[in-house]
Amino acid sequence: MKKTLAIMLALVMVLGLAGCGSNETPKSDNGSTSENTTNQPASTQEEKDYSGYTIRIYSNSNSTERATWLVNEAKDAGFTVSIDDNSVISGDTAAIQAANENKDGDILFGLNETRWSQVVNGVYENLKLVEWTPSWADEVGEYAYPGAAYGLVIQNVLMLYRTDELGTNGEELHFKHWADIVDSGYKWYRQNKVGGTTNANINSALLYPFVDPASKAGGISVEGWKTLWKYCANGVYSSDDSYKYGFDPLNKGDVAISTFYSSSLYGKIDSAAESSENPLRGALEPENWALVDIEDGTYYIAEYIGILDKEGRTEEQTEAVKAFAEWFGSAEVQAVWGEEFDSYPCNVAAANILYPDGIPEIYTIKNFALSKVEGTDMTYAEYVAEHSSEWTNIMTNLGFFWADANGAVAEPDWDNLDWATLTQAKE
Repeated sequence: MKKTLAIMLALVMVLGLAGCGSNETPKSDNGSTSENTTNQPASTQEEKDYSGYTIRIYSNSNSTERATWLVNEAKDAGFTVSIDDNSVISGDTAAIQAANENKDGDILFGLNETRWSQVVNGVYENLKLVEWTPSWADEVGEYAYPGAAYGLVIQNVLMLYRTDELGTNGEELHFKHWADIVDSGYKWYRQNKVGGTTNANINSALLYPFVDPASKAGGISVEGWKTLWKYCANGVYSSDDSYKYGFDPLNKGDVAISTFYSSSLYGKIDSAAESSENPLRGALEPENWALVDIEDGTYYIAEYIGILDKEGRTEEQTEAVKAFAEWFGSAEVQAVWGEEFDSYPCNVAAANILYPDGIPEIYTIKNFALSKVEGTDMTYAEYVAEHSSEWTNIMTNLGFFWADANGAVAEPDWDNLDWATLTQAKE
């Protein structure tokens, strides 16, 4: 799995960027401009130390390991950054609310299209973005809000199944929609709470075929909510933290089908035998598991980076923030970030450094998050952003995703529900 040689080359390039925050292109002795400065030693590039200003970062991509890595690597590159780990801020909602309330942020990164479309469109009163176009903007393709925010990491949700005797015993699974899992005839895992980024993305994938802009039930047909209820009622769940992301129940053989997120999948399979007597085997070349072939594709999210318009920040301090964002989003740094934390970069140049032999299958699946929703001018990711609070309210008000079988509520009387009330938060 490790791309050691490629990463060593990337590290060389990163070291070449250390202390270099300027976008100015150095000139040669004859006064001409060098065409390729990135691979030159740092001594040949104009160096500038931005460490005098502490760059305040808000992010949900903030495991203790990520936060520590970022602080240390940024310091080596000439920046001082401050970022809370997930013992302080946990999840995208907490990160964006803290940034909005504290009004002291310089950088916002992570989140997903749902949150970023809200930030870009001014939903959060105190979160305004600086107009900014990094040198690597063209390398992230469709993952960009031009002039505002640019993609860092691609993440998607996956539906996996066991192909051995603890699963389908060799039968290949082909679905048209994610929601077809409820009629698969196999035992499946389902998450045990409404909240959380991964849980929300799985729900978005399951609800995709039931989009109905005219529906008063949060823009989803009633049939969609019935199907999601069936997914909850007949799925296997546990309050055990190890179950919450779906890998462990599949790895132990407790279920035949499960959902999981793409980041860390291969690493989890590499170490699967440590937590199971019947582990999944084979990371890049699966031996006893496979991806469910789903015609719709899957729901991708991309984590982005944007520069916040912070009141009272000087031009020189803003220059430091821009230089940091330029550095962090570069192909070289994103390749190292991707290798370190098993993530897949939006930056195609970084992806080519990480995977010179070809892109892994889990990142070649069709992405329906950016498909246009018929009857609207929105992508599905934007549609999710438009209705996400209503969906949360519906699931909370009706009691979806109970964590304890003894706490399961009766199935709603679908024909006699007051959707105008259910789409609102409880008072």
